[in-house]
Amino acid sequence: MAADATTTGEQPSYHRLSAAGLRDLAHGEGDGAVMAELLRAERSRRLLLLRALRGGVLGDGVGPDGVDFFAQGWDLLERAQCHAPEACEELLMSPNTGMWVSLAVRRVRGRVYEDAPHWVVLGHLAALAAAAAARAGMDFDIAVPVRRGRVQLPTLGCAALTDREPWGAARVTGRDGRVRITGAGGEVAVPAGPDRRDRDWTPVRRMTLGTGSRAKPLVLEELDPYRTFPRPSGPSPLPPAEAAYWESSLAAAWDVLLRDEPGTAEAMRRGLISVAPTPARERFRPHSSTAGDAFGGVTASRPDDVAQLAATLVHEFQHTKLGGLMHLEPLTGPPADPEEPETLFYAPWRDDPRPLGGLLQGIYAFLGVTRFWRAHRHTADPAYVSLAHFEFALWRGQVWATLTAVHGHERLTPLGRYVVERLTERCAAWLTDEVPATPLRLAQEAAADHHARWRAHHLRPPAEAVEESVRAWRQGAPRPPAALAAEPLLVPDAEAGFSDSTAVLARYHLSEPDGPWQRPGAVDGAETAEVRLILGEHTEARDAFIARLSDKEAPVSAWPGLGRSLAAEPARRAAADLLLQHPERARAVQDAIAVATGRRADPVRLAAWLGA
Repeated sequence: MAADATTTGEQPSYHRLSAAGLRDLAHGEGDGAVMAELLRAERSRRLLLLRALRGGVLGDGVGPDGVDFFAQGWDLLERAQCHAPEACEELLMSPNTGMWVSLAVRRVRGRVYEDAPHWVVLGHLAALAAAAAARAGMDFDIAVPVRRGRVQLPTLGCAALTDREPWGAARVTGRDGRVRITGAGGEVAVPAGPDRRDRDWTPVRRMTLGTGSRAKPLVLEELDPYRTFPRPSGPSPLPPAEAAYWESSLAAAWDVLLRDEPGTAEAMRRGLISVAPTPARERFRPHSSTAGDAFGGVTASRPDDVAQLAATLVHEFQHTKLGGLMHLEPLTGPPADPEEPETLFYAPWRDDPRPLGGLLQGIYAFLGVTRFWRAHRHTADPAYVSLAHFEFALWRGQVWATLTAVHGHERLTPLGRYVVERLTERCAAWLTDEVPATPLRLAQEAAADHHARWRAHHLRPPAEAVEESVRAWRQGAPRPPAALAAEPLLVPDAEAGFSDSTAVLARYHLSEPDGPWQRPGAVDGAETAEVRLILGEHTEARDAFIARLSDKEAPVSAWPGLGRSLAAEPARRAAADLLLQHPERARAVQDAIAVATGRRADPVRLAAWLGA
């Protein structure tokens, strides 16, 4: 377990979850009391990291003119702690502080995550100290780093100077409660009310979700460099209209969570601290992230709608909870042979293969997503109900399949086995929930297509078996050699992408059946033939896939697509099953035939032969 920064006599005290807290987290749940336990442990972890950083710096915080930014920051922070412990506590527990101190410790140990000089990274402590002193109303004077003309005062705001150099220094002074920032590019007076915007000062944007006892304070984080992971980024203030969209969307999503996920909402009141907006993505392909080092922080792309945002918050908060648990005790142990590459797994929510630890994170997150859609499908607007049923059916099946794949894995620790078993129990209880026929069918098709695409991209049949199969094909043998059915090799394909195309098209079909998404190229990565499939036009889709697979530049996804189109023809069931279950065989043998003969085989004949 992670040790606390405090000691009693000679014995360190340790953070341990209560039995009830561990049980709730293992089931994918956790209320405000559990979050309080995790936050106490996280606080100690950050104090330990700060102590480790101080012990490892040894003068590395010295910047221009011999200023030791780190040492001065440490001294001022200690003073501020005495004057205003609450302000220092908020700074300490900010997700951005957690990200910074973790990256700074890694920097001292030789791992670089940004192009800033060493003294700028370590000197961020001086910016934290200046913010703490300013909030405490102290008189102070300290040098802080300047990043591309910007001076950050974490939890307060950002000053814009006209410094031309990418890295520099400025002085932050506090006198009689007024704060000034002075650098080579001029001077900025922080407004008396730091929440006020000025020409050269942008305050941290704070908002409150809900009212009364259910109100939730939240930071809409646009400024701090350590709001993004794993690499810092410059400030990105939201235009007024965009800020208003985010504020209204978050408020509405909070209302949805209070109604449909009251337990999660209660936990979020304690554990969700900030949301960092990022630009909009393609519809139905939002991007969001969290980092274990940035407990309580979420980055999220502009949401398409309120329900999507609510699901995103649930997803990322699941990561936050599991990350907090894993800081106390690991779920996986080391591989049996450290010299061997780590085993990778199929993850139904990713294009790429994932290690066991990453897979567990995905399982935990999507179990929460499944739980959200399970409830929301009964309260959603009528136009959204079919889509909500689809999301529930899709993720229920994907989580169940992945739990089954990792159940009892030898690298799971006792805690890991306990968590997997409890999550399995939870998901099993949802398998009998009824879902309308159309959303259920589309969810099953999307899941099968994603898995088939993954296999086609990342699995390779044994080379000798492929060569033998080509010879058998050319000689007119009635079936391929048995060796082709041997366990394929996993060879990650960096070109894999858009594995979610069928799911995205299904969402369009359910939400706007006559929309412009049917036009060629309207959905990134989706072939016209895939659109025909979603619309039930199997013959047209089959012919289009055959034409694509006759081309040497045929996309890998065309093999599973052809399998789905052939599934509607009973006489070609063997070919369809082969392409949906083992498309990597068709891809490998077709490529080898083309190399050997200069021509590509008829894909339907080849699939039927391989499936014989």
